[in-house]
Amino acid sequence: MPDWLEVIIRTLAAVTMLFLITKILGKRQISELSLFEYITGITLGNLVGYISLDTDTSWYLGFLAVLVWVSVSAGAEYLTMKSKKFRDIVDGKSTILVENGAVIQKNLKKERLTIDEFLEQLRKKDVFRVADVEFAVMEQSGDISVLLKKEYQPLTADMLGYRLSSEKEPRTIIMDGHILPDTLKSAGVSEDWVKKELRKLDLTLSQVSIGQVDSKGELTVQTGTVALPKPAKSNPNDQIKDLVQRLQDDLIMRKQLAANDKDRLKYQEALDQFQTAMHAYQKANPS
Repeated sequence: MPDWLEVIIRTLAAVTMLFLITKILGKRQISELSLFEYITGITLGNLVGYISLDTDTSWYLGFLAVLVWVSVSAGAEYLTMKSKKFRDIVDGKSTILVENGAVIQKNLKKERLTIDEFLEQLRKKDVFRVADVEFAVMEQSGDISVLLKKEYQPLTADMLGYRLSSEKEPRTIIMDGHILPDTLKSAGVSEDWVKKELRKLDLTLSQVSIGQVDSKGELTVQTGTVALPKPAKSNPNDQIKDLVQRLQDDLIMRKQLAANDKDRLKYQEALDQFQTAMHAYQKANPS
């Protein structure tokens, strides 16, 4: 067999094996690999290169070495899932860098992390002042997780006492002018319904590049130049109701965030007066 043909066959065999190995060992990203997985990846790359290009008569031993490495790596993966102690040895432990708002200098030195590098990592988390941080930990992957102090955390509906309905993932049912049967079924709609909705928008299926059904059961489409349907303009009464609701929500929020009982009482009085006035207005204007 000519050398060039042998190299082609061995390279294709090596690539196929490497693909199967990757499927077996999982698909974690490079930044998420443990030290052992990183070493395994480098070694397998070298072994596959040897298998592809080395024309020695004992090149097949490279496949044996690859199988040994895969067996060891798969065994290590199994043990890391079953044993916390083994996982700590292979993957390492997370390190606390900030606790109760104070930077732990010895842990920065332990992780060989300079102040400049630490500040850079914080900025990547949109944190520009160390004093805003309540807790920070370096994960096994080298990434830094940050918990802001309570007063610097963004407001959430839970903090304001609001109970919101759950949101469902939008289902993509049209792609490149074709209906996707699997997602169409999971979205709970039919092909006839889709065509009916497209007729309302004066579109054909071939004109749609992306079509999605949201949690409300509404179809939105992208044609490549415009998104449809466009948001409907609300009438003046709806705009007034929306404004009134926002004012009421703002008063409730300010009351809940008040620093003392005196301010909280003032906001409650303002809220009561506002609600009384709105009840009077609704009676006078029932429409």
